[in-house]
Amino acid sequence: MARTIVDRPRMRGYGLEGAGTEGLLPWEWVSERMARSRSYWVAVTHAGMPHVTPVWGVWLDEALYFGAGSRSSKAHALAADPRLVVHLESGDEVVILEGRVERVGNLTVFARLEPLYAEKYGYHPFKGTGVPQNDDPWYVVRVTKALAWVENDFLRTATRWRFIGGGENRKK
Repeated sequence: MARTIVDRPRMRGYGLEGAGTEGLLPWEWVSERMARSRSYWVAVTHAGMPHVTPVWGVWLDEALYFGAGSRSSKAHALAADPRLVVHLESGDEVVILEGRVERVGNLTVFARLEPLYAEKYGYHPFKGTGVPQNDDPWYVVRVTKALAWVENDFLRTATRWRFIGGGENRKK
């Protein structure tokens, strides 16, 4: 069974040593920002080099779902190594997720994603068929570690979540 450890991140030289636990952010703070974000930056390793690209996605059941073109560098990189880092566009309200992707193949999940994606972006990724087009892969991010903070209150709000035992996302 997975368990969650919530504490301060280890960032030498940033003044967090001995900061205590007052002001740690709740997971709901992360979840709200993930849900309302328009774009997510995804970092993978491709051909031995870092590769970073923005993606559109949906935050559903405390997990990020996103698609990729089957011929994209991102898809090739994730097929070779499913580890990734995701972060939001904001440097003022920071959310960084580390983990692994799993390819989504569940038709029930696609049926839930399509209306959310269409509402958010005005685009139907599955063209009403309930399945990805052109065999394009869709992924769910299984978070193993998350970091978050409010920049103008960094010393008080810097928070780390570690998900131990399976890399499962936090459930409400």
